Amino acid sequence: MQSTYRTLSRCKHIALVAHDHCKQDLIDWCKQHSQELSQHTLYATGTTGNLIQKEAGLLVNSLLSGPMGGDQQLGGLVAEKKVDMMIFFWDPMNAVPHDPDVKALMRIATVWNIPVAMNMATADFLISSPLIQQTSEIRIPDYEGYLQERLK
Repeated sequence: MQSTYRTLSRCKHIALVAHDHCKQDLIDWCKQHSQELSQHTLYATGTTGNLIQKEAGLLVNSLLSGPMGGDQQLGGLVAEKKVDMMIFFWDPMNAVPHDPDVKALMRIATVWNIPVAMNMATADFLISSPLIQQTSEIRIPDYEGYLQERLK
């Protein structure tokens, strides 16, 4: 498939996700970076989003809980180009019952080439990058071009 480019605006749409054993780390990280995060549009799976909103005071668009379909909802938003980056504190030491959904979310984020942080160190790098406050371009699959070619 050919590629094209997508422009990420200065105001990013950021997905926030955390497995149960990592929720407090993500909440603490959000508190630490609340000033930066407040300048962007935030999405999160249900429980995580509600906790961040309550404890970090950030406005979060909460979806369903991950096991109830929230991971798939986020994946849909990524595929629709409505999410620009993702912070996903996952627990590599504990299996989760919705592991196929988690893998699908990580796969679709890779397909659409959005920046993804899967731990606190990488999240710190992303949030402190000059690109977080600028428009920037990412290369993505040219799905529309592919469809036009197929329909000829």
